[in-house]
Amino acid sequence: MEKKVLLSEVYVYYRDLFTDKQQEYFDDYYLNDLSLGEIADNYGVSRNAIFNQIKIVEERLDFYEKVIGLKRKREEVLKLLKNKVDQTTYEKIEDIL
Repeated sequence: MEKKVLLSEVYVYYRDLFTDKQQEYFDDYYLNDLSLGEIADNYGVSRNAIFNQIKIVEERLDFYEKVIGLKRKREEVLKLLKNKVDQTTYEKIEDIL
């Protein structure tokens, strides 16, 4: 479960770096909780094709976050600001990030 949550959180930052099909497969698998078989049936491809594309996305998400670190940096900035600004300002900054 933890892997699913982490991948979904990181995916928000890097989604646009993937093809439309990769996005659809990832969304169906992680966000819509469909099985590989259900996704394969919906798109008329093999389960293995879906599995391979999802693995590619997972590996790239891991790589992007290790190298670029957008999620980590956002969390660090918010942590630094938490006690430095009033709640309204904090929420505005949080929305921007």
